[in-house]
Amino acid sequence: MKFWKYLHYKWNEYEVIWIAKHSETLEDMVVYKALYSSSEFGNNALRVRPKKMFEETITIDWEEILRFKYIW
Repeated sequence: MKFWKYLHYKWNEYEVIWIAKHSETLEDMVVYKALYSSSEFGNNALRVRPKKMFEETITIDWEEILRFKYIW
């Protein structure tokens, strides 16, 4: 996993801040920041997602793509 900027499959950009551990399961969690403003979450909101999910591929219109693609 690289730090810096990623592009979500819905075209929003995010910055990976850190890899943290879930306090009970010790699962790796990606801490990342939205690089945009959202009416729902605010400006540059921090988020967390399991690393396994962050790095997975998903199927959109019968095509396998990365959920988050490293761009910089």
